[in-house]
Amino acid sequence: MKNNKYIKLTPSQALLKAANYCAYQERCHNEVLEKLSEWGIWGIDAQEILLTLIEQNYLNEERFAIAFAGGKFRVKHWGKVKIKLELKQRDISEFCLNKALNEISDQDYLHTLNEQIDKKWAETKDKNLLSKRAKVARYVIGKGFEQDLIWNILRNKSD
Repeated sequence: MKNNKYIKLTPSQALLKAANYCAYQERCHNEVLEKLSEWGIWGIDAQEILLTLIEQNYLNEERFAIAFAGGKFRVKHWGKVKIKLELKQRDISEFCLNKALNEISDQDYLHTLNEQIDKKWAETKDKNLLSKRAKVARYVIGKGFEQDLIWNILRNKSD
């Protein structure tokens, strides 16, 4: 059986396929370049397709960053630290990264952090208050929330 992961397309076929790929959901430049390489398009051809997608507004780094940050925050309840790291991993510019993080309202952010802390607090069956606080803190730090915000909330927590 043949492995169909790598398909050789012409640049015009790849452009159409990439436009559909970008129209389906927001993509970053790296995702599109990776997909183009799977289709056998590299170098100048890939860069020209990328430029065409940007010009035709199929590909927009700022729009991707805002959609990514909003989605990860609302659906997965990620904090800004984790979102920022993920966006940096995708080579998103500092400007777009900051714009995306600023789209998350402080009120919603604190509300979500409090919800995550309360949820984990209720699940944690530790009798020792310090140990329980530490477990809850590790959990929400792992979700990407800032330590100072976490500890401000946890200092006031008791059973």
